[in-house]
Amino acid sequence: MTAGRRRSERSSARRTQATVLPPDGRKRVVIEAVTPEIDGGRFPARRVVGETVTVEAGVFGDGHDALAAALLFRHERSRQWTTVPMTALVNDRWRGEFPVTELGRYVYTVEAWVDHFGTWSRQLAKRLAAGQDVKVELEAGARMVEAASQRADGAARDAARLATLSKALREGKADVDENAIELVRRYAERDVTPYGRQLEVLVEPVKARYSTWYELFPRSVGKLRDVERLLPQIASMGFDVLYLPPIHPIGHSHRKGANNQPAKPGEPGSPWAIGSEEGGHKSVAPELGTLADFRRLVKAAAQQNVDVALDIAFQCSPDHPYTREHPEWFKHRPDGSIQYAENPPKKYEDIYPFDFETEHWRELWQELLSIFLFWAEQGVRVFRVDNPHTKPFPFWEWAIAELRRAYPEVILLSEAFTRPKVMYRLAKLGFSQSYTYFAWRNTAYELYQYFTELAQPPVREFFRPNLWPNTPDILTEYLQTGGRPAFQARLILAATLGANYGIYGPPYEALEARARESGSEEYLDSEKYQVRDWKPDEAMRELITIVNRIRRDNPALQTDRGLRFHFAENEQLLAYSKSTPDNANVVLTVVNVDPHHVQRGWVHLPLEELGIERDRPFQAHELISGARFLWAGERNYVEINPHSMPGQIFRFRRRVRSEHDFEYFL
Repeated sequence: MTAGRRRSERSSARRTQATVLPPDGRKRVVIEAVTPEIDGGRFPARRVVGETVTVEAGVFGDGHDALAAALLFRHERSRQWTTVPMTALVNDRWRGEFPVTELGRYVYTVEAWVDHFGTWSRQLAKRLAAGQDVKVELEAGARMVEAASQRADGAARDAARLATLSKALREGKADVDENAIELVRRYAERDVTPYGRQLEVLVEPVKARYSTWYELFPRSVGKLRDVERLLPQIASMGFDVLYLPPIHPIGHSHRKGANNQPAKPGEPGSPWAIGSEEGGHKSVAPELGTLADFRRLVKAAAQQNVDVALDIAFQCSPDHPYTREHPEWFKHRPDGSIQYAENPPKKYEDIYPFDFETEHWRELWQELLSIFLFWAEQGVRVFRVDNPHTKPFPFWEWAIAELRRAYPEVILLSEAFTRPKVMYRLAKLGFSQSYTYFAWRNTAYELYQYFTELAQPPVREFFRPNLWPNTPDILTEYLQTGGRPAFQARLILAATLGANYGIYGPPYEALEARARESGSEEYLDSEKYQVRDWKPDEAMRELITIVNRIRRDNPALQTDRGLRFHFAENEQLLAYSKSTPDNANVVLTVVNVDPHHVQRGWVHLPLEELGIERDRPFQAHELISGARFLWAGERNYVEINPHSMPGQIFRFRRRVRSEHDFEYFL
């Protein structure tokens, strides 16, 4: 073989390699930037039953041809896709939406294609406007319509309409409206470009979006039967979730007493030191009653439209049966003893954490899941999970999926006061709601900045904040030093900024503000370590009831969407509104975040965005006091004395004229 021939063959081989073609080069459309899409489709977006999923995508192609796009969706139990046409917005963005009516997961995706008939009709209109001869173009259109008619075999009526349209085009009738274009598009031949990924949305009960929590320690009330007697009062205050810290037997070894000191004889210990000779995570402490008493409490609460939420804390006291039956589930020190919990320099000798790196992790995971399933069998559908950020992410993803497989209506609240990425990851893995940094955001700017972050995509698509002004572990400096106005302000903020909020109830009602020591957020004589008898402040209890009624009466406050912040000419005033998508319900909240001084200023409102006519007065009904004000224009004056009430909640009513020329407020 000559050198020239070898060079020719090598050149031919290179050309062959260079001409490898894509599967179908006729697919000319690009689909990108689909929303909602969480981490490239790794995790589902979140909705509740009855909501709508709005999907947007960037859809574009080469040249100037018309395009079409469709949104496809189905429930995970169905194999059949439902197709919804998408609408073009601006700058190559397209939008479609679909309702979610069942619990579980929905799957959705996007596809797009070149719309040849749409391109033809657009060009035809231009030629007609220019006075050109369109005989050839009408014949081209007639052939496309005729082909579509042949593909409509299973829809005789549509086939007949298409045949009529084809005939009309050949007769020179160029009147092609949007209905005709859509009919042809339905049966047109398509070189469809699929998005390439199927995305998911997890659909949960409505209470995952809107709930009002009340936390109490049963032992300070007495027994579970005594808690049952409080249910009508809790429900009448407007709470629909009663959250109980652990109700299990408490260990004796290294038991903690008053103010976290070693326990004296007779002191009850911390409920989070779970387990004794009387049982573990699947037992009720005898001093609280029996398992039958707990089931009775759950049923009685349901009759009041209240869910009992149970604390799940995956840790053990040294006396827990697990420490004897499964020592392999715990870390051991060099001397053979089990390693207790530490956060140096703090030591928690009354608690043993599980070792999730044990060789026996499979058995451990199964047992921990069985705890959830056990209490679900007793009727619990709402769980507050203690410190989930100290357990592995893969465990939570698996356990929550398995729990929802058996009980799709379950709701889980993540108690993870930790770094933002960790909080967000837990939400992505399946937690329905999450504690937040709300307790420590006190200035108007801090609150504006934080809740703007939570209200933006993609965070709002998977993270549902649950706002708590206090917890058994958190008594903020703001509450310690602000007196009653601080408690009132934080209540109003939590209840109106968040669709989900809660209070550690009895001490909040009692305006308990005494810290264990200066600089500490621990309560003096904390209920975590001793029984307390709380005496509620009746004015505070009344405000809680009023605010919860306002939440119940105004759909705008029952979602975290629709939140807008408004400029106030005073940095101590925080002004924000929530509204329903149709602006039928618009609620404005203005809070004085300074608990010590009167603050006043002008609040600026974007009237048109709120559905209020610029040139007409409107009524601002203040819902806490019942006062009514006639406002007009974008700037309106407010003055808030924290010693009378540190916040105001307004519902807007628009002034309209009846057909009999009588003006009234809508």
